Amino acid sequence: MTVYLLSLHLLHLILPAAVLALLIVTLASALPGWRGRAAWTGWLAPWFWTFAANLAVSVAGLIGWGVDGKMATYAAMVGASALVQFVGRRAWRA
Repeated sequence: MTVYLLSLHLLHLILPAAVLALLIVTLASALPGWRGRAAWTGWLAPWFWTFAANLAVSVAGLIGWGVDGKMATYAAMVGASALVQFVGRRAWRA
């Protein structure tokens, strides 16, 4: 495998995690009532933790199924993103 192909494979592993994290953080900050409850300030910390959780799920899906990009992995990434937002925004305090 050439360096070019390896970089493309890594990009396609990381890119869905990064884009989903950006979408989730943007949409969660736009929800009414969620602005004052954030344990984070700004958007970089929520994006980073959501991205880290999504990347961990993506790597776990790759190891578990042996292929990248299964729909079950993407569904688990959405669930992990929701969990990170729930914990980071302290939603249990309501």
